[in-house]
Amino acid sequence: MYLEYFGLTEAPFSITPDPAFVYLSQRHRDALAHLLYGVGQGGSGGFVQLTGEVGTGKTTLCRCLLEQVPGGTRIALVLNPLMSPRELLAAICEELGVDTQGIQDSSKALVDRLNQTLLEAHAAGERVVVVIDEAQNLSPESLEQVRLLTNLETSKQKLLQIVLLGQPELRQLLQRQSLRQLAQRITARYHLTPLGYEDTVRYVRHRMQVAGARHNPFRRSAIRALFQRSHGVPRLINIIADRALVAAYAQEKQDISAALVHAAANEVQLGEPDARRSPWPWMGATAAGLLLAALAWALMRPAPAPDAPEPLAAPAPSVVAEPPASAEPPASPEPIALDDNWLGIQNQAAWQGLAAAWGEPGAALAIEGACGNVAATGWACLRETGNFARIAQLGLPVIMQLQAGTPALLLLQGMDGDLLLAGAPGAERLLARDAVERRWLGAYFVAWPQAAGWPREIARGDSGPAVDTLLRLAAGADLAYRGPAQFGAEFEAWLMSFQRSHGLDADGIVGPRTLLYLMRPSITQPALKRHWEEF
Repeated sequence: MYLEYFGLTEAPFSITPDPAFVYLSQRHRDALAHLLYGVGQGGSGGFVQLTGEVGTGKTTLCRCLLEQVPGGTRIALVLNPLMSPRELLAAICEELGVDTQGIQDSSKALVDRLNQTLLEAHAAGERVVVVIDEAQNLSPESLEQVRLLTNLETSKQKLLQIVLLGQPELRQLLQRQSLRQLAQRITARYHLTPLGYEDTVRYVRHRMQVAGARHNPFRRSAIRALFQRSHGVPRLINIIADRALVAAYAQEKQDISAALVHAAANEVQLGEPDARRSPWPWMGATAAGLLLAALAWALMRPAPAPDAPEPLAAPAPSVVAEPPASAEPPASPEPIALDDNWLGIQNQAAWQGLAAAWGEPGAALAIEGACGNVAATGWACLRETGNFARIAQLGLPVIMQLQAGTPALLLLQGMDGDLLLAGAPGAERLLARDAVERRWLGAYFVAWPQAAGWPREIARGDSGPAVDTLLRLAAGADLAYRGPAQFGAEFEAWLMSFQRSHGLDADGIVGPRTLLYLMRPSITQPALKRHWEEF
């Protein structure tokens, strides 16, 4: 109904996988490269695994794969694996053109006939690939049947390559002890994540251009809202954007605002809380103002001019009453089991919890945006990879990215030996460290308030308010700088020594990671709790 109104030749946000509208982000290109590597000579037989959340583009990548497979490749595509092992075997044979007349009820006969076909293909120099979509729906018995097919081989080469496409539950399924032989045969694997903010911008622009739009009606703020509400999932982007176009047409508006996007999302995302407009436009100024006060208090120096960029806005320290003395130390509490239902709730509350820990409960969307590479939100964010020792050295609450099993975000507030305090404030739990460690591959997010104008990097020869702030931070660092008040050779040498002592790249440049460690001593709250008595 809105095509003529916006001058479009076709609907730009249809959820059908039209090849003309395909937009491959860097993540999608990497995933496609893994698939092509797997079905090519790099796979050498066995399994290739691609997983991703619902709507992230797995089926689209499957279609791209089918269009780009190397010459001399025969493909069997199984779209509905909800069948018994024998039915699955028969379906694979039929897709490959194997005559199954009269042998559908015999697994042995089907395997023998398939093996003969594979040997003929091998003699003709052809590769045979089976692609199974929605593979998380395969039963363990069907997966075992598929694994046995990879035993079909010559003395030098496997005869069959199998590609498994599925939701994250597939990874959890393959962690079963009974399927460890299959898991060991996966030669290439990739987990497809949603689009980042910049890719969301390009995705919307690309689809509008393909649909014939002369200009993009989505304002920048609308795309931020679209990214926020869809979390970068292409299918959700399509659904919300389409509904926003309908709403703009109904209201006779030529441009789509953030308010229209939020209204559209509230209609299609049933059961989700109504999202407020993003606080990003004013968050930068607020964070900068808080920062000036925080640094003035922390360093006992006059604050810079209001337009000077400042990296940190820490709330004033709270006074904590000392616990009464006790004749005997209290017993250490027992940790609670890691519950998937609770973890699912915490996944939704992680950003809000981190904002609350910083004393800025309204900044959850801005922090999440910063961690999604959205610029000028009033916050900075790093995605780090390390271990608990690295987090303890940092001494700040972080959001852990759990990957094993169902992917989830979990706010870590404290750690003491084998105990972790995790979860959003008011809903935290004591967890056993090893239980969390089994589901964590080392990735975590750390965020802090930062004025929008703060430079990405500061190097030797630079000057100005940002350098002045750095020199004050360096004077209060654990290896205090006492040299000239300029970013010259002496400060660069001190900085490289500081970087080495904290396990950072000793390049003499102040990027986000080095900045975080420089200002860490001035952050009094929030702090990572270190003793279970604090929990």
